[in-house]
Amino acid sequence: MPDRAAGALTLVIGGARSGKSAHAESLVTVGPPPWSYIATAQAYDEEMRQRVALHRSRRGAGWTTIDAPFDLAGVIEALPDGQPALIDCLTLWLTNHMLADHDVEAECRRLADVLSRPRGPWFVVSNEVGQGIVPDNALARRFRDAAGRLNQDVAAVASTVLLMVAGLPLKVK
Repeated sequence: MPDRAAGALTLVIGGARSGKSAHAESLVTVGPPPWSYIATAQAYDEEMRQRVALHRSRRGAGWTTIDAPFDLAGVIEALPDGQPALIDCLTLWLTNHMLADHDVEAECRRLADVLSRPRGPWFVVSNEVGQGIVPDNALARRFRDAAGRLNQDVAAVASTVLLMVAGLPLKVK
């Protein structure tokens, strides 16, 4: 079971449709509300709008949604002390920065620094993208490499790391 202490960070990582978000939501709601849901997605097409709607429909009363497609570190820093929060997800946030041609390394360092000092029970969702084939284009390889480094940095500062496989959480750390 993840640590729910005020200074605990849990990374929930896994492949696409592995149950990461739903499991992270269940972990956050073990404690009393209010809970913050920090969303990084940008819905540019109908399919993504449907995914966002599905995630929102699972959350009931007690949740406050904060959109943070870029300034994730700033939003997390502004959370009240002790505030339970779910950050979903790091790989969408990384994609936003890469497509905007931002300094990805600097943004990742800033985020890892903020996450290294949790002031609430914080739960972070990310995709494991390094277990498949080598991508066939430079952008996809750059994304895979950046996501791998970011996931390693966050896992290093997390008190708990859960790997989701077919809807089942496996405790890694």
